[in-house]
Amino acid sequence: MMLRMTPIALALSTTVLPLWAGAEITSIEESRSELTLPTVKVMANTESPLDVPLRHAGGQVAKGARLGALGNQSVMETPFSVTSYTAELIQDQQARTLADVLVNDPSVRFTTSNGHAYENFRVRGFDVHSSDLAIDGMFGLAPLGHTPIEFVERAEVLKGPSAVFGGMAPSGGVGGVINLVPKRAGKEPLTQVSVGYQSESQLGASLDIGRRFGEHQEWGLRVNGAYSDGDTELNGQSKKRQFISTALDYRTSALTASLDAYHSKESFNGGTPAMFWFASASIPKAPDPRINQFSTAYGELQSNAAIARAEYAFNQHWSAFAGVGVLNHEYSGFLSGTHARQIQANGNYSAFTVGQRGYTDSVAAEAGLRARFNTGSVAHELVLHASNLEQENGSASNTKPFSSNIYSPVAPVMAVLPILAPQTSRSTLSSLALMDTLSFMDDNVRLTWGLRQQSIETSNYNSTGAVTAVYDKSVVTPAAAVVIKPWGAALSLYANYVQGLSKGDSVTDVKATNYQQVFAPYKTEQKELGVKWEVGTFTNTASLFEISKPTLVLIGSNTNPTYSDEGEKRIRGLEWNTFGEVTRHVRLLGGATYTQGVQTKTAYNQNNGKVAIGAPRWQGNIGAEWDAPGTSGLTLSGRVIATSSQYLDSANTQPIAGWGQLDIGARYTTRLDGHKLVWRLSVTNLLNRHYYAGSFSDSTPIATLGPARTAMLSATVDF
Repeated sequence: MMLRMTPIALALSTTVLPLWAGAEITSIEESRSELTLPTVKVMANTESPLDVPLRHAGGQVAKGARLGALGNQSVMETPFSVTSYTAELIQDQQARTLADVLVNDPSVRFTTSNGHAYENFRVRGFDVHSSDLAIDGMFGLAPLGHTPIEFVERAEVLKGPSAVFGGMAPSGGVGGVINLVPKRAGKEPLTQVSVGYQSESQLGASLDIGRRFGEHQEWGLRVNGAYSDGDTELNGQSKKRQFISTALDYRTSALTASLDAYHSKESFNGGTPAMFWFASASIPKAPDPRINQFSTAYGELQSNAAIARAEYAFNQHWSAFAGVGVLNHEYSGFLSGTHARQIQANGNYSAFTVGQRGYTDSVAAEAGLRARFNTGSVAHELVLHASNLEQENGSASNTKPFSSNIYSPVAPVMAVLPILAPQTSRSTLSSLALMDTLSFMDDNVRLTWGLRQQSIETSNYNSTGAVTAVYDKSVVTPAAAVVIKPWGAALSLYANYVQGLSKGDSVTDVKATNYQQVFAPYKTEQKELGVKWEVGTFTNTASLFEISKPTLVLIGSNTNPTYSDEGEKRIRGLEWNTFGEVTRHVRLLGGATYTQGVQTKTAYNQNNGKVAIGAPRWQGNIGAEWDAPGTSGLTLSGRVIATSSQYLDSANTQPIAGWGQLDIGARYTTRLDGHKLVWRLSVTNLLNRHYYAGSFSDSTPIATLGPARTAMLSATVDF
């Protein structure tokens, strides 16, 4: 039976999703001087579960983040590497999708070409798909495809597997968890309008309204909307985007509740970006990303969701929380499988147009109890957490072959779209966890441990509705982590050991002999040691980590591929992140990652010890903002992104060169008829470099393409 949204749920899609961690009750327009308040200890028992941790000096990241069911935690007290990007950064960088935000993170790279219908990520060398995004810790409810960012107060990246804190992600991302925290109405009324232009001729506008009501301002309403339309940097392509969300919240000293909904729709005509699959080690130079390989492609994606949450504090020691949400996602057109295959040294290739139709219906729920008590001199924060995610997927596709050249492509004839999308799979991910954080020695030592029993039930169906595979398994995954502050609050040493559970990979190569086969779940583990230190208004995190995970491996030829799950990939790395104010007028954000990615188990042991696909030795990002002296309100910015060479294939015969990208920007704050006005200008890939950016997956030798040079100009007015 298909899980379809009720009319009530669809009506709620005109009111958007709040989400559990809520947004800070102050607007992002507060002066930077307010960012240097005395240090505030952020724990899971903040004043309201809808609050978020304060922003760090500089305003680009926050002082804490949500750690799944454990709630808000301070960065300095979290035994993991975590970065929480703020709404201020999102707005100042004119981000329109999640990828525009995570480009700031040195541990994150993208596994689809820029402008593709879907945004997928790689964190610490492992894939995190768009279906693995969480909203306030709950999976299965985030928009699929491009993730709109207008409604997001915080975009948080928790690195490493963390199934014990929130349950298993639908596609099993183990490199990290990307969590979205929605905006909430602040104390001060907010009415903000933005208009913008993006090359080639994309025009757009957005609206942000926030109000609180009631005798004690216990009711809050936040509405966000965005619309854009026009031509893109991809020659011949036009794209339209529509988004609206609402977040209603209610707060008293004992009860907090929220009701959220969103509607997101994106459509395109006249082409879609491609990925590149090479025939041999003779890799031709990267084409201009404006060249349209699939110029007759079109498509549409739509997501609607509604989420309700509540938490009640019985007293200062006990509280209970619960949440439920529904999502309906539908798509049609030529959205994936846009691969130029068997590319020769002169650029000639073969390909298929893949016409698709499909849907995903999700129902997610969670419930839990929190207890805070002491046993002698040891303080406890105990959490009992249950989660359940039911998903139904349906899809169908048709293909049509064609031949072309990556530098002078033809206009391919599109395959016929399927009329119906039959059910292809059903899954239930249910779990029960017990976690405890023990604090002792004047809170200079914090020990967190947890156990989660995760159950996975999946059924796969063929086009006639017959069951082709069934899987039902329960696994217990542990986690243990410690934070020590040997010399005060400004220095933290931490260590963690975490096991995660990942849904088995699916074969997405439409030409594979076992296309759409779903393998059994994978068990993964992470070991990590790290140090965090604060110097005034500047914070650094350095960590050593190791993550290992089973992988798909190609055991057939490229022309007749077959895939197996008998592989294993291990990433060992040294990671450094930095953020904050160097001086009152200079802000830095970025870091670097050094990794050694190795294939430890491969088909027939033929590639054991070779470098893992899509695992560069070095990745680095550094961004800076400078408030120009002598010109009140003017801020200049720049960002450098660099990635070293990497291999596309498991045999290490197809290397792609390292690359670098320079982005610049400026903003000017002034007043117009008494209203605050901010002009923003940015240019990404200023030097217009053409390069292969990375790999599409860790199992297929497909390269992605870097972005074309893009200019954006916007104006934001507060009324």
